[in-house]
Amino acid sequence: MLHRRIYQFLLIYALGISILLAIKVLVGLSDYVIPGWESLWHTAREVMGRYLSDVMNTLTVAVIGQVVSVILALLIGILGRQATWFGSFIKVAAYNFQAYPIVAIAPIIFILFGDGFLSRLLIAAMICYFPLLLTVVGIMAEPIYDIEHFYRQTGRMRWQLEVKIRAFENLGKLTTVIAGSATLAMAGTIVAEFIAASAGIGYSIRIALYQSDLAKILVALFAIGITLSVYQGLLELGGNLVKRVWSR
Repeated sequence: MLHRRIYQFLLIYALGISILLAIKVLVGLSDYVIPGWESLWHTAREVMGRYLSDVMNTLTVAVIGQVVSVILALLIGILGRQATWFGSFIKVAAYNFQAYPIVAIAPIIFILFGDGFLSRLLIAAMICYFPLLLTVVGIMAEPIYDIEHFYRQTGRMRWQLEVKIRAFENLGKLTTVIAGSATLAMAGTIVAEFIAASAGIGYSIRIALYQSDLAKILVALFAIGITLSVYQGLLELGGNLVKRVWSR
């Protein structure tokens, strides 16, 4: 899975660069507008090390934000799994949390918490929280009748066992949505850094944009993509390992 993620990204990235260069040749644009291979290689050698460090800074914030989102989504899913007034209230309140676009709320977060670590963490967590919530609530609210019926009839059903049964039976879905939410967490952190921050790859992209340096932006996109591909591949491998261990 890990190698598949990496070569898929490399293929898409190479295709995107090839299209840009084809446009450059067809329209006759200068290297100032769209850099050539030589300019890209020179820029990559110059800034790749620093950009990879920036990406790791961003990824650290994104991972913590993703963990917070997963924990919060699981908590809401467990509390709202019952078809009761309380369960319905919890789910409605959780859904209404996403009534406003996060990008519109971001300036308020920066005003209250500044442009440091906490602001980036909050925005990353909020952006990847909602798709996680939808999946987790759906999984926890859907009974596994064949298995749960046995434990209910024998009087051994507890809420902890109910949660474990539904989580195990839908572990593939959970793994997929958690791996997918990594992209959202990373995007949320980059957006936060781009709007107002003093660290991370989003901050570096903003500087490159002010300099109108497309080569640096393309190198930054490569660093983001390859790092995120490795992280998502590791998440999928971890999910498969958990399922094998849990099934035993």
